[in-house]
This record gives sequence, structure tokens and C-alpha cells, in this order.
Amino acid sequence: MAILVCGGAGYIGSHINKALHQEGYETVTFDSLIYGHREAVKWGTFVKGDLANPDDLEAVFRDHDIDAVFHFAAFTYVGESVEDPEKYYYNNVGNTLNLLKVMRKHGCNKIIFSSTCATYGEPEKLPLTEDMPQHPINPYGATKLMVERIFKDYHAAYGLEFVVLRYFNAAGADPDGEIGESHDPETHLIPLVLDAASGKRADIKVFGTDYDTPDGSCIRDYVHVTDLASAHLLALHHLEAGRGSDFFNLGNAQGTSVLEVVEAARRVTGRDFKATMTERRPGDPPKLVGSSEKAMRVLGWRPRFADIDVIVEHAWNWHRHAEY
Repeated sequence: MAILVCGGAGYIGSHINKALHQEGYETVTFDSLIYGHREAVKWGTFVKGDLANPDDLEAVFRDHDIDAVFHFAAFTYVGESVEDPEKYYYNNVGNTLNLLKVMRKHGCNKIIFSSTCATYGEPEKLPLTEDMPQHPINPYGATKLMVERIFKDYHAAYGLEFVVLRYFNAAGADPDGEIGESHDPETHLIPLVLDAASGKRADIKVFGTDYDTPDGSCIRDYVHVTDLASAHLLALHHLEAGRGSDFFNLGNAQGTSVLEVVEAARRVTGRDFKATMTERRPGDPPKLVGSSEKAMRVLGWRPRFADIDVIVEHAWNWHRHAEY
């Protein structure tokens, strides 16, 4: 039996593919390479294809005995989703329906889904827990929430078994240095800071220094990508054991400010670089931190790399020798 990793050439998907390989699973990575990197697929079988084309999916399910699906294939740029929501609804929602249809046809009923804390919108209180209201404030978050609702309906009607994992800020890189984080365009804070540290970028922009936080900059919950990978393996074991469909937050339950990340990068790299203070961005809440108590209690998940210096160090080790 094989595990299908849709979007497995991307940042998080490639780390999950490695973790599955290390546990002895046969994996099939399915990716359009619009944003993913072929070089990141170092384990298992790679199939270039698009969820928008059901024939591509049919071929994968015909050629491989797929037991479960990990679904990472989505567009994730919040700003772009506001400017072009049609692109996001067709890709993130419509293509998921294509995937589910082919899964049903071939008798595959287990899926683990990459969701996001963006489904919650503006938090009413912190830390965020899974039972809090979900009111996304952008089309990206809305598409993820819509897929979550589709899973619940498919569970009731067709017996789909699912685990939805709502990430906070995925960060870091493979501790072995084999794979890491690279986006085009790059929007994530840590790789942007490391670009500044390595001289590839003139400065790092800090958007807002007058928030109601200890140092005035936004606070976010950074979770190591390898810890995310371990949570996905536990989610798979959860479904394999027949323990039922569920939703889980994945974070460190502790916040790190933008300026603290900048200082961590200076410590780790031993380099100074310019940080430019600029205006707030619309829609950025001052603080976003999640509770992972449920994932710890139900899945037995424990983050290993919670310290921000370790997260930045692993990212820096890969960043300096990046292959893609």
C-alpha cells in the first residue's frame, strides 16, 4: 500500500514525504511544480500532475494501490487571494473535490489535510483552541474552511475518514539539511530575515512597531516543520487505528515577536543586518498563538524543536547551501 502526497514537492509536503519514508511507507508524490521543487522530492515515486486534471489523478490511482492521501496542494498567498479569489476557489476548493471524487471511485477513504489558523480570522481570545468560532477574513482562509466543511459532509454521506491539521507559522528546515523552505515570491519571515543576513536582501522590513505587545511588533506562533511532520505521522496512525475523524491545531503555544526573530537570526548567523521599521499591514492581528493541547492529548504529539534559536539555526543551515 502506498501513501499519496499531493503537493509533496512543496515546503511542508516534502518534509512529510521524508518522515513517511523514514517510517517505511511507500510514497507517491503528486505535484504540478507550479510552486513546488522537483529537487525536494528525494524519496519515493514522483508523478508530475495537476489536481485540476482528473485524468492525472486516475493514472496515479490506477498505477498505485493508494491507502491514504496527504493533501498539501493549495495556493497560500493571502494577499493574492484577496486580489484574485477566483484562482483560489477553483484551485483550493474545486481541485479538492476532484481529488475526493477519484478517491471515492477507487475506494480510498482516508485523508489528512493541511489547513491553517487563518480559518479562525481575528481571534476573540488567545490561545486559539479548536472549538473557537471560525470567521476567516480573506479568501485563502475561507477556502481552507470550506474544504473542512466538505470533509464533514463527505464523512457523513460517504464514510470519508479525515484529520484536519490547522497550522500556525510553519518554520525551520530539515535538521539533516536535505530539504528546506524556498518560495517564489518569498513572504515568510524567517527566510526573508536569513536573506538579509546573507546579503541577498538589503534589509528586513518590520511591519508595525506600535502593537500592544512587549516590543511593539507582531507576535506569532512558530512551529518547526519537522514537528509538523511528526504530527502528520501521528494523524495517519490515528486513522489507521480507526480512532475517528478530527481537527487539531499545531503550534508551540508560545509566541515570538518579529523583532525577537530578527534578534535570533543575528545570534544564530553571527551577522548584523538592517531592520527597517515601517507601517502596519492591514489585517495583521497583534498576536496569534494557538493551543495544541488537543493534539498532545489525543495524538500524543510533542514538539521537539520549540526554541526559536533552534528553528532559525536549522533554517540557516539549509539556507546557506540551498539547492533550490
